[in-house]
Amino acid sequence: MSLWILVTLAAAAMQTVRFMLQKQLKGAGLSTGGATFARFIFAAPLAALVASLALAVSGEAFPPLTARFWTFALVGGVGQIVATLATVALFSLRNFAVGIAFTKTETVQVAAFSALILGEAVSLWGWSAIGVGFAGVLLLSRASEGGLRFDPKATALGLLAGGFFGISAIGYRGATLELMPLGFFLRAVLTLACVTASQTVMMAVWLRLRQPGEAGRVVRTWRKTALVGLTGMLGSLGWFTAFSLQNAALVRAVGQVEIVFTLVASALVFRERLHLREAAGIALVVTSLLMIVLALG
Repeated sequence: MSLWILVTLAAAAMQTVRFMLQKQLKGAGLSTGGATFARFIFAAPLAALVASLALAVSGEAFPPLTARFWTFALVGGVGQIVATLATVALFSLRNFAVGIAFTKTETVQVAAFSALILGEAVSLWGWSAIGVGFAGVLLLSRASEGGLRFDPKATALGLLAGGFFGISAIGYRGATLELMPLGFFLRAVLTLACVTASQTVMMAVWLRLRQPGEAGRVVRTWRKTALVGLTGMLGSLGWFTAFSLQNAALVRAVGQVEIVFTLVASALVFRERLHLREAAGIALVVTSLLMIVLALG
């Protein structure tokens, strides 16, 4: 099995753990912004340390960081912040498994972004997969109490999260390519260090302006929040490494195995019951993702 596939599977598993921890932080009294900030403030120094060690071991000099690199990195970083905020907010509306399933429209959106931004064409088979995935989203967007009424807030948050996760994937892929000809791991960890540092600054400023005191609450509860940062850094390192080895659309398509991990977490950790309609929606989304894997393969 290819290295990038193994790394992607590990990243998907770690991301599931991180979302589980963030959901618990939201339930413990931190705001959506605070739970999101915890993801970055503790990850940034860890990423910087790993990057420094990787440079020292490799003997490589610190590469020039061009304007094009920073454009990709910052677009990816902002996209991830918005997507994470939307995902954490979504947890308050729907159960854990369905909340994550909404964000899986990301793969469909990455395929579209790849065609528009990176010039990667999507085949007819791939667009058929998009249709199957959209049908799944329609099922998932039904209001939780049943009937034909849609839940517009949950739908909007899920699509927003998926779209901005897609934008972040394209940005990170572009940033790692800008550091060529460094080895794939160095490109991944250096990009991660730059991105997490900028995300920490942006989130700190945003919380200062919008939710004074929330950043302090995150730091004071470091015994709980630091673990979010650690798992977030490890998951992101996996994604960035995969992006440095393979195109973003294919990485994200394979990474949709995360939904399987999520279903296990939903049942075993949060004791949440999945309704038949929601299970059918998730099944359609997963089917569309498998179709995309075949199309890209």
